[in-house]
Amino acid sequence: MSPRVSVVVPAYNNAEYIGETIESILGQTFTDFELVIADHSSTDETMAIIEKYDDPRIRVLTTEAGGGAKRNWDRVTAEATGELVKLVCGDDTIFPTSLDVQVAAFDANPSAVLVASQRTLIDANGKTVIAARGLGGLSGLVSGREAARTAVRAGANIFGEPGCVLMKRNVLQAIGLWDNSHPYLIDQATYISVALHGDIVAIAQPLATFRISSGQWSVELATQQARQAADFHRSLSSDVPDLLSKNDVRLGNTKALATSFMRRAVYLLLRRRMSKS
Repeated sequence: MSPRVSVVVPAYNNAEYIGETIESILGQTFTDFELVIADHSSTDETMAIIEKYDDPRIRVLTTEAGGGAKRNWDRVTAEATGELVKLVCGDDTIFPTSLDVQVAAFDANPSAVLVASQRTLIDANGKTVIAARGLGGLSGLVSGREAARTAVRAGANIFGEPGCVLMKRNVLQAIGLWDNSHPYLIDQATYISVALHGDIVAIAQPLATFRISSGQWSVELATQQARQAADFHRSLSSDVPDLLSKNDVRLGNTKALATSFMRRAVYLLLRRRMSKS
């Protein structure tokens, strides 16, 4: 019998945090799940730490080097067998009730293809930076089209990082797994493609953490993120002509640019705080 849920972890040089990630998954109050981990040819102790865990729910894979995030995300997701799938990055965690709450949301809303929660932002030391963030004001059962428009208008990934999201595996497979057309938006673009196949459920409480890292502090990164967001908005408008207005796209592009530099400012303040601790 296949499990109800597959939790998949694409790992790469996550030795410092991968143990915490795995333990947060194994500690779920909902128990009908499998955990599939794919190590993307890490050069640190990531695999050695993974191999310390002896649990029948765990399957461990290796992925050859190259191909960027999509290669390992697709590989580990393709190995999932559950009806529902959640990807958790190798340095993030999920709250103990995450699967319980999100599976219950699917059970209560048969039209849903995706369930998303807020998340807690933490620093490299695990200290809370923002206790609850995400969803752009959405709550409860929302049409996928409305959720997609809300995300574009916000110019941001309102659905959150992968650990916040549980999806119907068959829909994710139908769209070709993870959408890497705009690499900085691999998660958001995928969520929107899935959402357009039905409804989503927005849970206005944090059920996952996202760890802020020093790699998110550069001006160049902020600029590229904003540029790719604008490209994605235009592509989505072209692919689904009746979804967005020209004003939606203009507003989203403006907000994406502003948000990218605002995020960088917050990260710089956080770096100063961590350097003093």
